[in-house]
Amino acid sequence: MSGSHDHTHPHDHDHHHHDDERWKHDGVRVIPGSQLDPNVPSTAGMDRKAAINFARVGAQKLWAGTVSIKPDAKTGAHHHGHLESIIYVVKGKARMRWGERLQFTAEAGPGDFIFVPPYVPHQEINASRDEVLECVLVRSDGEAVAINLDIEPVEKPETVLWIDPVHRHPDEKK
Repeated sequence: MSGSHDHTHPHDHDHHHHDDERWKHDGVRVIPGSQLDPNVPSTAGMDRKAAINFARVGAQKLWAGTVSIKPDAKTGAHHHGHLESIIYVVKGKARMRWGERLQFTAEAGPGDFIFVPPYVPHQEINASRDEVLECVLVRSDGEAVAINLDIEPVEKPETVLWIDPVHRHPDEKK
């Protein structure tokens, strides 16, 4: 079959009107940056705000928001339970520590993404002494979970550079 078909029926106007009303209120949502919700679980040293969650927009499988960490500040050790987390660095320099004794570390700057798997103990650190660290957070569920941990961190963590099958270690020769 080819050509265009007009599937207009006499009662379609009412049906489309109902869809318009439904999509108007249950469709795309724009959440202004000035209207983020600060009433979310946080850890010491960070200011988290929710943009997208179940309570605000009915999100079933995602949580998204922002976090800012003051210069030279760090969060307490924590994990996010069964949730996967993505951190996108907007401004500043992030230093992450992770592991049972926060024995591993890596840094990320503007434009970098950080992935935190479920149950991984970690700590976010603002590696700058004079610039606020600003990030966007996305989690794999509509609820916010932050479980604070009492960890005695190692004094000197091991630096870990992320290497995948496509990208070589910076010290490797091509």
